[in-house]
Amino acid sequence: MKLFTCSVCKSLVFFENVLCTGCGHALAFLPDRAVMSALGPAEGGLHVALAPVADGARYRLCANSVQHAVCNWAVPEASPDELCFSCSFNEVIPNLAEPAAVEAWRRLELGKRRLFYTLLALGLPLLPRSRDPRGLGFAFKRDGEGGEKVMTGHADGLVTINIAEADNPERERLRENLAETYRTVLGHFRHEVGHYYWARLIDGAAALEPFRALFGDERADYGDALKRHYENGAPADWQQRFVSAYASMHPWEDWAETWAHYCHIVDTLETARGYGLALRPKPVGGAEVDAVVVRRLDFEDFDDLITAWVPLTLALNSLNRSMGLADTYPFVLSTDAIGKLRFVHDVIERRV
Repeated sequence: MKLFTCSVCKSLVFFENVLCTGCGHALAFLPDRAVMSALGPAEGGLHVALAPVADGARYRLCANSVQHAVCNWAVPEASPDELCFSCSFNEVIPNLAEPAAVEAWRRLELGKRRLFYTLLALGLPLLPRSRDPRGLGFAFKRDGEGGEKVMTGHADGLVTINIAEADNPERERLRENLAETYRTVLGHFRHEVGHYYWARLIDGAAALEPFRALFGDERADYGDALKRHYENGAPADWQQRFVSAYASMHPWEDWAETWAHYCHIVDTLETARGYGLALRPKPVGGAEVDAVVVRRLDFEDFDDLITAWVPLTLALNSLNRSMGLADTYPFVLSTDAIGKLRFVHDVIERRV
């Protein structure tokens, strides 16, 4: 994620902000310009974008911002849509008459917009199912009163998220029950959309056989693999071959987990670059460690990315431990896992 500043007072603003705390101007993200912008008044319910790159273009706020305060993206004046680009992918939203539904939806939308920021930055195909039969859609649902369970997952371009994932205590309970080291709303989005991009970029494409050589044959029975995983757990040597224990279940899950980790890497490193981060480790009594200057990274070079990622995660984990918190990135990347991450990178860069 890049760092943004207010177009008026130059104060630091963040991707989730709707108001500049420095000067009070309304803020919105302009998806067609990939920038946060302060907004000025214009006639007809429109706003003029004050960011220099917008060149005075006019926008209106997404209907989900105006009506429900769950969005901070803007819609270009020429667009006939009431919803912004991100919200146009929603096919099912929570029942807003239910207590806490709006807050749960807001938290889900925060994760989805961060997901979209990364997908757009990577130049990946991204259109809603309403506009493209091969497109993507989202359904946010809760468990039914009759005992119906909503399973978070992906099928035919539709990503379903159980809104219980937006509840921090419930998500932590599930993380503990499933023996997961990491479980976040954004992580769910990145994982499930990985399944979507497997169908778009791998299935039936030239990359399918190279995929099978690295990840395994996806034609293996998924139901059997799921049953085996939850009955027996991950294989004892999973850390030598997979990015996570769950990735060991089936080649599809291996791909989706690896895809999610790649998104973690590029987004976090872009944030580090935005802050001009440089790591110059000075261990006590040990061998010298190479410095890493994140602002010099070439994001098209996978070796650059992974060389910076490992020391960055060590620093982030150490900082968290100093605060008594869990590791930010509780994973160790094996040689095999890095090879799979490289494959994801090459698919995105159209090299496979």
